[in-house]
Amino acid sequence: MKYPGKELELFDHATIFQRYIFFLIKKFLKKYILEVGAGIGSFTKHYIKSNKKILLTDLDTSNFIFLKKKYLKLNNIKVLKNKTNKINNKFDNIIYLNVLEHIKNDKKEINIAMSKLNKEGYLIILVPAHQKLYTKFDKEIGHYRRYGINFFKKNKPRNANIQKLVYLDFVGYFLYFLNKLFFKKEIYPSLTKIILWDKIFVPITIVLDFIFFYKFGKNILCIYKKTN
Repeated sequence: MKYPGKELELFDHATIFQRYIFFLIKKFLKKYILEVGAGIGSFTKHYIKSNKKILLTDLDTSNFIFLKKKYLKLNNIKVLKNKTNKINNKFDNIIYLNVLEHIKNDKKEINIAMSKLNKEGYLIILVPAHQKLYTKFDKEIGHYRRYGINFFKKNKPRNANIQKLVYLDFVGYFLYFLNKLFFKKEIYPSLTKIILWDKIFVPITIVLDFIFFYKFGKNILCIYKKTN
């Protein structure tokens, strides 16, 4: 399987946004973590030193090889090129960070992930929000859709509770909308745009997300807790 886009390299530079996401999810991270679609380890690097047991998966051959080489010397990390339903282990956390939108049958994937969790384990999902923001960029990198909050309420597994369900990146919504409006032919954002968004606007959006109670933004963070 070949990954369709180059955005992993671009968004690897969004270190402030990555740390923001890590700050929001770190209290839910437990002993044994599965990160599905880990890409080039952009988010992984933020919890890699936690001494937790970690399994990374990615179906793209280049990403898989990259991850294998990157974490070759770390005994607490294993890398597989497997789909979630082909993994026999049970985990305390399963993480999908900007991955679920790449999976055609997303509802089925959520239920598969839940079946791989230990009791009181956490399923952590970050996705792009608002279908009306869908662009050539989304299509090019293999996004089937963007999401609304109601999707995660409606499709909550029966053996799970919602621990967190919020919109993120208040400012990013307007930046993304304006970019779609004025750069209609653009597919990939420039590195300059990514850096400006991350270094200037993400610190602002962190404050605004809090002020507006995480009710609006470019992304959705959902955390389910398995009850039995």
